Amino acid sequence: MGWVFLLVPLMAQPATATQAASPPGRVQASVMQVVAGAPQLGQEVGQLDAGRPAPPVAEAQPRPAPLVMPALAASSQAAAAAAQQDMPGMARGESSGFPTMQFRGFSDVSYHVDDLDGHANSFALGQFNLFITSKLSDKLSVLAEAVIEADQFNTVGIDLERMLFRWASSDYLSVSLGRYHTAIGWYNTAYHHSSWMQTAIGRPFLFEFEDDGGILPIHNVGVSITGRIPAGDLGLRYIVEVGNGRASRSKSDEPVQNVIDENRGKAVNLAILSRPAKLAGFEAGLSVYYDTLTPDGMPKVGETIVAGHAVYQTPEVEWLNEIVLIRNATEGSGHVASTTGFYTQVSKKFKAWRPYVRYQYTSVPEDDPMFPEVGLQYGPSLGLRYDVSEFVALKFQYDRTERRGLSGYNAVATQLSFTF
Repeated sequence: MGWVFLLVPLMAQPATATQAASPPGRVQASVMQVVAGAPQLGQEVGQLDAGRPAPPVAEAQPRPAPLVMPALAASSQAAAAAAQQDMPGMARGESSGFPTMQFRGFSDVSYHVDDLDGHANSFALGQFNLFITSKLSDKLSVLAEAVIEADQFNTVGIDLERMLFRWASSDYLSVSLGRYHTAIGWYNTAYHHSSWMQTAIGRPFLFEFEDDGGILPIHNVGVSITGRIPAGDLGLRYIVEVGNGRASRSKSDEPVQNVIDENRGKAVNLAILSRPAKLAGFEAGLSVYYDTLTPDGMPKVGETIVAGHAVYQTPEVEWLNEIVLIRNATEGSGHVASTTGFYTQVSKKFKAWRPYVRYQYTSVPEDDPMFPEVGLQYGPSLGLRYDVSEFVALKFQYDRTERRGLSGYNAVATQLSFTF
């Protein structure tokens, strides 16, 4: 199989650096200062639009490092305190007086084969992701994420996946304007456009991006307000988002309404999160999203999305659990289509190796006004991640998918993901 060609040169390199729990060096520290200044980009810098700041260094049980960045865990401690007040890795240019931009890159190359009729085994370029941050003042900052990627027609294009102007008044109030990852559930604000930071090769189907066939409004354009809730050891936070919502007139439309909203209504998302001080690594949350959709040739559709999650992460173990309920009510007809989806994922680290298993289930009714073609999909995924170095990961994954009214199929993939 083609993945052999990826495996051979990588395995030739010594793995001692990733197999030892040695203190991270200057390179790792530099990455954390630029990327996160906290345990991970996906859950700390990425949480600028989700309202999830890093814990102070002085806490007895700091938030654990991401499962996919084990070598950077210790280096994150030194910069975590600064992340409480400032976007990490950003400083005002001393010579010119203008703000300084910091860049971090991510990408991957994969190989995939399955037993579906008409599908060819293929190598594939992943997203080429440039993550940019800049601090404008003590309370003002900018975050941007530009992605270059190829579509199903092999055409390469550029997308501005996130662009946020942020005003941070205090721990209790932060306001971001621009394009953000909607705070529906946990995965969507924990992991953004980088497969390197994820344990598995890809996202759970439930949280696939819109242009990859996803059924959730992953991105939105509007305002996101976040902050802490004074509740002692419960570690509560709130999130309030108001945006354009997703396009619904036609399947051919760009799903994210970046400039013009197709109707006068706005999508609203409310969420509450808890990270109990006595349960280090645990987070639970609930979110409720509502929007009015206006598909061509159909009555309006009131869409309500309720998502809940319970997640446990430490440097050694992860257990992710999420469930999403989508209710699409057609105006004037009394018809309601209800979609249910969930996944659970477990992994355990053994030095540089991390085996993982995921089970996922998504059931969209045939009379759903938005995504009837998705139908029922469910099945397990088995995988193994190997950290070749602190900035390079090699992954192998097997998927079995069952479908309503169609035969099930098997897929095998390998991926080389990296940051630079």
